[in-house]
Amino acid sequence: MVKTLPKEEVSISELVDRPWITIVWDDPVNLMNYVTHVLIKLFGFSKERAHELMMQVHNEGRAVVSSGTREEMERDVQRLHEHGLWATLQRDDKI
Repeated sequence: MVKTLPKEEVSISELVDRPWITIVWDDPVNLMNYVTHVLIKLFGFSKERAHELMMQVHNEGRAVVSSGTREEMERDVQRLHEHGLWATLQRDDKI
C-alpha cells in the first residue's frame, strides 16, 4: 500500500492574485544616507520609515520596499537601478 501525503490546496485566484514585491539589497557601495534619500524620493516614505528600511537593508541584507503587480514592481526595480541601488522583484511568498 502506497501512502500519499495530503496536497496543499491553493485556488487559482490565490495564485493569480498573489502580489509581487520589490526588494532592495545591501551593497558595499551606497552610503546609508543616500539609500534613505532614494527611498524618500521614489516611494514617498517619511524620513523615519525610509531610515527603518535602510537599517533593515544594512542589518538584514535586504528589505521589501513595495508590492503590487509584476509590471509595477518591474518599474520600481528599474527606478531603483537608475539610482544605483541593487534591487530585484519576486512573488510574495507569504501566502
